[in-house]
Amino acid sequence: MSSTGQGPQTDSAAQDPRAAAEAREKARARAEAIAYREQNRKDRAKARTLKNMVWALLACFVVVAFLMIVTWRPKQETIKAVEYTAQLEDAKKVAPWVRGPDPLPAGWTATSVEFRTPEQSPNTWHLGVVTNEKKYVGLEQSNVTGAKFQSEELGRTSDDGTATVEGVTWQRKVLLDRKGENALVLVGSGATTIVVGDAGYPALEAFASVLR
Repeated sequence: MSSTGQGPQTDSAAQDPRAAAEAREKARARAEAIAYREQNRKDRAKARTLKNMVWALLACFVVVAFLMIVTWRPKQETIKAVEYTAQLEDAKKVAPWVRGPDPLPAGWTATSVEFRTPEQSPNTWHLGVVTNEKKYVGLEQSNVTGAKFQSEELGRTSDDGTATVEGVTWQRKVLLDRKGENALVLVGSGATTIVVGDAGYPALEAFASVLR
């Protein structure tokens, strides 16, 4: 009789640990599900925030680009003209070999002028002009007829044939140290005359043709 009465108690005691384990497993699964949903909610919120930031940045870029297009104006290069005729006439009184354009080609602008007086050695005359195509042409003269003046003004050069301007033969030169620049050189009558610039030979020859 006693053994029969102990059977149900033993089964109940064996089932309690299993029930507790199942309860703990369910609680753990429930906690994991809650944590997953919370993390998923945070991830979605973060994604929405990042997306909003991207759209906000794109909107800013669009506004800035629009303002740049509306307000942008091409930069106008200002050319400051100088008066050279009075100084040219004064230089000719001292140095008869000095030459200047008469007249200056249409649309061209004188931008720099300098005459080194006889007290300075060597005597030099400079006139810089900008063409109507915004290219540079410079007139360099000196009472030095040797190669030194040419070297100082032009650097290394190579001969490039000749050009006949108003019946006078000029030596064409390519400037090796200044890309895109050429020169016309005339040596005679106690002076060296150089017409140099990046305007090309036709413009240099046009300028040389009006030197008086």
